[in-house]
Amino acid sequence: MALINVAAREIHCKIVYYGPGMCGKTTNLQWIHGQVPQATKGNLLSIATETERTLFFDFLPLDLGKVRGFQTRFHLYTVPGQVLYERTRVAVLNGADGVVFVADSQRSKLEENVNSLKELARNVQKQGKRFQEFPLVLQYNKRDLPNALPVAVLDKYLNPFNWPRFEACAASGPGVFDTLKGISKIVIGKL
Repeated sequence: MALINVAAREIHCKIVYYGPGMCGKTTNLQWIHGQVPQATKGNLLSIATETERTLFFDFLPLDLGKVRGFQTRFHLYTVPGQVLYERTRVAVLNGADGVVFVADSQRSKLEENVNSLKELARNVQKQGKRFQEFPLVLQYNKRDLPNALPVAVLDKYLNPFNWPRFEACAASGPGVFDTLKGISKIVIGKL
């Protein structure tokens, strides 16, 4: 749920990057953080462990302009993708205004993608929201790999509601900002 600070004339929106482990959620935020001008971004905070790339979340306040005279600030979070961190994913998802579901395009990751998307649906519904109406975009990441599934196959298994979807390679940047712009427009449209 967007937070509106009338005194400061700011609207704060929370966008969560969700998906299976090692699909590219953190890489998306690192790419964005590296490209956004210093004056418009906050610090990127990451908590990592020896065994997992991201344990809790990454945080990036990002200014993207004004809505009816209010400055809009997007707070971007990732969730840990590893199965054992479901409770953390639920906590980070709480209060989200929109979600970028990052799917790993590799053939061997299809089942993990499907399971992660099903879990996201359950977690959104647990918060009393209709999943079909929740602001969401799909990012088919790792499109540069030789074993990437065709987009039509990914759509068949991951896009039952015809959400906007973007092809990307988060490691080198193509599609990363298109994805962010896509979810930002949907979230602002809901405001």
